[in-house]
Amino acid sequence: MPISPSSSAQVARAAVARRLRDLRKGSGLTVTELADACGWHHAKTSRIENARTSPSARDISAWCLACGAADQAADLVAQSLNAEQMYTEWRHQVRSGMRQLQEDWNRFFKETRLFRVYSSTLVPGLLQTQGYAAALLSGIAAFREVPNDGEHAAAARVARSQVIYESDRRVVLVIEEGVLYHQIGDADAMAAQLGYLLTAGALPTVSLGIVPFHATSRPMRPVETFHIYDDTLASVELVSAQVNINQPSEVALYLRAFENLRALAVYGAQARSRILRAIDAL
Repeated sequence: MPISPSSSAQVARAAVARRLRDLRKGSGLTVTELADACGWHHAKTSRIENARTSPSARDISAWCLACGAADQAADLVAQSLNAEQMYTEWRHQVRSGMRQLQEDWNRFFKETRLFRVYSSTLVPGLLQTQGYAAALLSGIAAFREVPNDGEHAAAARVARSQVIYESDRRVVLVIEEGVLYHQIGDADAMAAQLGYLLTAGALPTVSLGIVPFHATSRPMRPVETFHIYDDTLASVELVSAQVNINQPSEVALYLRAFENLRALAVYGAQARSRILRAIDAL
């Protein structure tokens, strides 16, 4: 049975509590001694260790300092924040339609300098055309039973994606070859989308890699679609929710996965030949 967003968040909170408890025990401090060192009642220590109370960043810093593990504070703070905010349920994001969801990310896109995207199923949003995006977003709206403003949402997505033309950006994308054959919209919309991949993939700011169907000695299987913004945030798209990860150790894991997948891809002429083959297949 799939884990719900709320229970997944609770699992994440419990992981933070467990790490804090392990730090205390590893330092040889009792619950009371830890509380005295931090300047709070021992009951608070118990509540935190049992994941009944979420610690603040200040609480975590004091805890780590008391345990002689101040160097772990930053990672634990990020993990705790992630536990509280990691799941943004789609039904809340799209309750007013799909357009607002696209526009909410505008400022963040403007602040990001390095985009890394891996997709096993769809053309990444940064390279989507109006027709492809409209068909995709309209389908999501229908599935979610929310107002269908797919055309307006697509226009907002395409406008947001103009960052790929800015010389101070770097956009590195890796897609599985199957993405080229998953038809979204009608044949004309798909042909236009594939044609745009040829154009956008040649931009100096863009690196587009395609993992071939028959990649040899593949050490890493296709995984869920994810985006990495600079080196600080990884965003993973699920059916039920969007998971935003900012814990440094987890972001580092996605960076490692991205580099492994990027090494499997082909680029330049080899990538273009695969796109042309997909256009012919239409």
